[in-house]
Amino acid sequence: MYFGSSTPREKEAIRTHRRFMEEGKDQGRRPELVGGGLIRSLGGWSEVLSFRRHGERVEYDGRILGGGDFVSGILREADQKVRRYLPVREKGALKDRIIKEMCKKEGVGEGELRMGGQARRVSRVRSKIAWSLSREYGISLAEIARDLGVCTSAIAKAVRRMEERD
Repeated sequence: MYFGSSTPREKEAIRTHRRFMEEGKDQGRRPELVGGGLIRSLGGWSEVLSFRRHGERVEYDGRILGGGDFVSGILREADQKVRRYLPVREKGALKDRIIKEMCKKEGVGEGELRMGGQARRVSRVRSKIAWSLSREYGISLAEIARDLGVCTSAIAKAVRRMEERD
């Protein structure tokens, strides 16, 4: 969730999770659901030791419950997202380039955009820029807000609007 609000998908996920938890609360503490990581995924220490004796390596991460293939997939996906994040020295040039390109493409002046203009076409361009910078490049909403001349909550709303359109 971003700044206390959520998309329809997130709201549905929260409702589903709450329903799941409510349905299971009468089952009490279940040992098979306690713990996690490699030991639990493989079925206990004996399985872990068996893999080690045979020289087999199993990918695991204590934060992820699942088999080696599942864990590898999750880590691979996370790695792809992290690669898109930029070093600080490259952020400024990237932000300026995206703002210039989007303004030119949409026929909006950069000054109008950065001065907090509220015309529909300006807001739409600001939303596209904010979504791209935050979701594709991992730039913080506060940083985007400073570059676009509006408050952080305006950027959060703009990003949320773009996500709801999808």
